[in-house]
Amino acid sequence: MKAAKTKKRQRREWSATDVRDLKRHSKAKTPVTKISKEMKRTIGALRQKALALGIGLGHQR
Repeated sequence: MKAAKTKKRQRREWSATDVRDLKRHSKAKTPVTKISKEMKRTIGALRQKALALGIGLGHQR
């Protein structure tokens, strides 16, 4: 029996433009799902980068 092939994810570096856009979305309190689709990054990746930058993401309760 053959093992199912899994797609290897390619890591993409965060450019200065990406960081600037993330900060702009943070200030505007844009929903994380919308940011994820626009930037073509996972929600987890966005949250990890925001945590590293010390900024909030999405709405806070």
